[in-house]
Amino acid sequence: YRAAGALMDEAGTRFGVADEGGYWPAFDSNEEALTMLVRAIERAGHSPGDEVAISLDVAASELVRDGRYHFELDGRDFDSDGLAEVLLGWLDRYPVVSIEDPFAEDDREAWIRFASAVGRRVQIIGDDYLTTNAARVDAAAADLACNAVLLKPNQAGTLSETLAALQAAVRAGFGTIVSARSGETEDVAIVHLAVGWNAGQLKVGSVARGERTAKWNEGLRIEEASGARYIGAAALQRALSCGSR
Repeated sequence: YRAAGALMDEAGTRFGVADEGGYWPAFDSNEEALTMLVRAIERAGHSPGDEVAISLDVAASELVRDGRYHFELDGRDFDSDGLAEVLLGWLDRYPVVSIEDPFAEDDREAWIRFASAVGRRVQIIGDDYLTTNAARVDAAAADLACNAVLLKPNQAGTLSETLAALQAAVRAGFGTIVSARSGETEDVAIVHLAVGWNAGQLKVGSVARGERTAKWNEGLRIEEASGARYIGAAALQRALSCGSR
């Protein structure tokens, strides 16, 4: 995180911190941002892809303009197949191990085609696509449209509904990621849910801002108290072994 900030400072592209603790940069393209991330991993003394990898949240529903996907930075527009080609190119060129919401929530056929093309290379996460909803998880599993689900308790509305979505994901062999939201407090309950439900993965934002670091620190306390062991990339294996693609 600090290495990325230092690189942006050197290039004059860092303009602040966003609401989830991530940097607010000024780049000319998405590829520039990905290249900078690889450089930051290396500057921090790690091996890209082996020790530290990249997870993308495309949030593609937010890119839709007049029925097409629009990249504001460089003014490019794509249909579903065109966006898939861009994303597959990123998977080839960068150490990406996980990609969230690669297409809009209602672009079902694009999800299915992309999952078939990607196979077991990366974790494909449904967030807006699945909305922490057990029925939608079941449908995605039947379609082989993704292999992991983001679980947001206050998106489902109740813990019971969130647990039902997680159980549907486990039945399907999906990876499960308990997640915070963009508007957060210092409450740490979701860390305990992630551990208690054996979700395997947790997404709470960056290592800046108190509402984010509170959750990471709680995870460290749980690790220390329970003697738990960090398993690294092995947490992705359930998703990557999902289905018969």
